[in-house]
Amino acid sequence: MDDLTFELDAEIRSEDPAALRPVLEQLFRPDEIRPTDRGFEVHALVACDSARDCNRSLLSALRRAVRRTSLRARWSFGGVSERYFDYVLKGRDA
Repeated sequence: MDDLTFELDAEIRSEDPAALRPVLEQLFRPDEIRPTDRGFEVHALVACDSARDCNRSLLSALRRAVRRTSLRARWSFGGVSERYFDYVLKGRDA
């Protein structure tokens, strides 16, 4: 299957945001990452097979750096958005 380009809007929270910054900088451009009080917001375009695969890959990479990290993400492609909290699909909007 060809990779699709998803628009990502994510809120990342962690006990140790400083430990996550290098991981995020490897995955995204600096202008796509914004620090917050509890972690980061990310707004980026990401290529992969599905929103579920994108979400799983991102959260797994973050949790390798800091185990207690949470991810709220909206992955959008072709007018459809999927919302995730950590690994769980919370809804799909058309």
